[in-house]
Amino acid sequence: MTLDPVLARIDDDLPAALDRLTALLRIPSISTDPAHDVDVTRAADWLVDDLASIGVAAERHDTTGHPMVYGTVGATGPRLLFYGHYDVQPVDPIELWDHDPFAPAIAETPQGRVIRGRGASDDKGQLMTFVEACRAWTAVHGALPARITFLFEGEEESGSPSLVPYLRGHRDALDADIALICDTGLFEDRVPAIITRLRGLLGEEVTIQAASRDLHSGSYGGAARNPNEVLARILANLRDDAGRITIPGFYDDVAEPDADTLAQWAGLGFDAGAFLGAVGLSVPAGEADRSPLEAIWARPTAEINGMWGGYAGAGFKTVLPAQAAAKISFRLVPGQDPLKLRAAFRDWVRGQLPPDCTAEFADHGASPASQMATGRPEFAAARAALSDEWGVEAAFAGAGGSIPIAGYFKDILGLDAMLVGFAKDDDRIHSPNEKYDVASFHKGIRSWARILAALT
Repeated sequence: MTLDPVLARIDDDLPAALDRLTALLRIPSISTDPAHDVDVTRAADWLVDDLASIGVAAERHDTTGHPMVYGTVGATGPRLLFYGHYDVQPVDPIELWDHDPFAPAIAETPQGRVIRGRGASDDKGQLMTFVEACRAWTAVHGALPARITFLFEGEEESGSPSLVPYLRGHRDALDADIALICDTGLFEDRVPAIITRLRGLLGEEVTIQAASRDLHSGSYGGAARNPNEVLARILANLRDDAGRITIPGFYDDVAEPDADTLAQWAGLGFDAGAFLGAVGLSVPAGEADRSPLEAIWARPTAEINGMWGGYAGAGFKTVLPAQAAAKISFRLVPGQDPLKLRAAFRDWVRGQLPPDCTAEFADHGASPASQMATGRPEFAAARAALSDEWGVEAAFAGAGGSIPIAGYFKDILGLDAMLVGFAKDDDRIHSPNEKYDVASFHKGIRSWARILAALT
């Protein structure tokens, strides 16, 4: 099967591909809002029908939550499992949108054409790049060069409660040589990237309790313990003056990137000043002996996401609160055990409590980091294919965020995953006026067509 006519077909079919994406974007598949349960199912059915139109044996698999879309196609070649999600984030605050979030439209901007609408970039537009590549292969050659299993999830934006049970219950049906995931982006909006490492995530909430009730600060101030002050002191101790996290044992299992990886990252020309300047900052924080790029991709973090206690309304209230609380998130790197670190954090907090204070904890999830198997030949083949399409050497990049599905594929299905995506930093995912560049959509389709050719 030759590649050139497939690429030509993609170019000719771009207007129709955009029409199909627009139709999917019109469906308000907000998975976290029960008012849109019917819409989520409607989006699943739309995808089943669209996959069927290109010869995929596709089905809607209902779960205790939202449906999975499952499909298979192809009789020869490598076995590939492609994952994407069709659910989207809520649109609030709606007043900040320039138009109806579910009335997608193509707009001309100084940077080129974009398609605006909720889900355009995360993840409907990305998901459809792969589907459209398969459509072109089928239209030109009557078949695909690989045996492909499709898995589209409808709960990614609401915590994926049905995903793990589904994977465990469908191990045989999801068996493949490697998994492909399209939910990432370009490096600095210009360099195609294969994500080779993802940070894990640990979420903790701590509540410090002192007196049995709120106290008048005139009657008790100076004599009673103030949990706001206690909590502030404890959290201020999270980092030392060099930016290192002080929880005992926090770095014990951290896996350092090898020298070749660090050299490749250094060659990317990352502009830390521009990165921070875009959000009104100028001085890198964190560990003083690490570069900003290394800090984002290869080092763990401890971040205070929210704090509250006492009175914070209009006017003034002279009160010593009985409780103070905070939410803390930890981004983890390969080698770190989130459950081990949860116990270490809680012990560390308890060890700093003064008399008359107790601490209660609530967990908000725990997932380990993922390290991709870049020594596999598929990674080199895909990197070369991306480089050919974009005219610049593709990067093996890290990601500061967390995509738990990659870890689930490894732990539950025994599959290595390759993450390739075409989003840009200014796509406004999860925010008002989300968009996806038409060039990202177009070149994303062409990129997947090239990757399919390279893997066969």
